[in-house]
Amino acid sequence: MTTLLHIDASARPGLSGTHVHGSHSRRLSHHFVTTWRAARPDDEVIYRDIGATPPGNVTGEWIASGYTPAEQREPWMHAVLAESDALIAELRRADVLVIGVPMYNFGMPAPLKSWIDNIVRIGSTFDFDRSRENPYVPLLAERNRRTVLLTSCGSSGYGPGGFQAHLDLLTPGITAPLSLLGLNEVHSVAIEHAEDHGDLLDRSIASALARVEALVAGLQQAA
Repeated sequence: MTTLLHIDASARPGLSGTHVHGSHSRRLSHHFVTTWRAARPDDEVIYRDIGATPPGNVTGEWIASGYTPAEQREPWMHAVLAESDALIAELRRADVLVIGVPMYNFGMPAPLKSWIDNIVRIGSTFDFDRSRENPYVPLLAERNRRTVLLTSCGSSGYGPGGFQAHLDLLTPGITAPLSLLGLNEVHSVAIEHAEDHGDLLDRSIASALARVEALVAGLQQAA
């Protein structure tokens, strides 16, 4: 059985094409999961809507607790890290990480940054060894976890080689910390032209939905 961890980060509720002002990224992520489950209904899906219920921000207390060895933590430290523990446990269970996220001001929404900050934790998901040329040691590399990044943006040209590629702070902001943990296989599908509407947006949505279906088929065949 394959476990999917499905995360939605959009502040918009609902799905575009179904709800007024619905989210394009939610539409893609839900299409991915629905298509996956149509072929493999027994696979597990863990769902977390961080757009509706954001994780807590990292605080000074969180940092002090995270950098204290587990056996030396006081009870309040375990309480501070409880949400982080839960988020990391979900990620550890996942074989496929599905992230639906819009681009906000060239980067990611704050809830997704908080989620990343909670799962990137020394001694838990990565370690640091100064004796190595690359001191970062991924602790989630014991098996191949695939990341599916389903995004939406207001215009076009943010992809590799695009005229606005230098402004894409969303994709590397997600893939770099995940790579630190050992999640290096990333598949991306984007809806563009969200602010253009009309035919440009319609064609982008249709293309993205078709690419999601092809991606599901490819990943299931590999699994």
